Amino acid sequence: MASSNPETESNNGSSIAKEPEKPQIEAFRMPTMEEMRAQEVWNNCAVRSVASGVMGGGLGLMMGMFLGALDNPIMQEEMTGRQQFMYTMRQMGQRSWSSAKAFAVMGLIFSAAECVVEKARAKHDTTNTVVAGCVTGGTMSAKGGPKAACAGCAGFAAFSVLIEKFLDRHT
Repeated sequence: MASSNPETESNNGSSIAKEPEKPQIEAFRMPTMEEMRAQEVWNNCAVRSVASGVMGGGLGLMMGMFLGALDNPIMQEEMTGRQQFMYTMRQMGQRSWSSAKAFAVMGLIFSAAECVVEKARAKHDTTNTVVAGCVTGGTMSAKGGPKAACAGCAGFAAFSVLIEKFLDRHT
């Protein structure tokens, strides 16, 4: 005889009562000592800045190699294949070294400024990015004089905000 109570019926027709489903609560996992040490190391502004400088240098190296390879010799018709190849290699080397230095300094300054401002303000928001962009732009263009430093400050700060909004890091 079939039971008329749907709670006591299961899929195969037996009369075993179903238990109400309980919501799954995910357990909170405490970080290990190694994870806490790694977090403490990464929170150090010097470590963060050096890492950003190294990554910026690597990016500059790759960009310089790519852009150096696109340079065509002016006297292309008069140069042999070997001369063109050597010229292109020299251009790639010069461009990559120059770009690597510029991007390494840029990454180091930006990361250091952002980290110091973030620690001083005890906030993680867009204002830190604006200040770090201004410091970076002003520092990178300071050799051109005060007008260039102000323009670099404003330009790099605006660019940093645009990138920040595009990546949407701070919600």
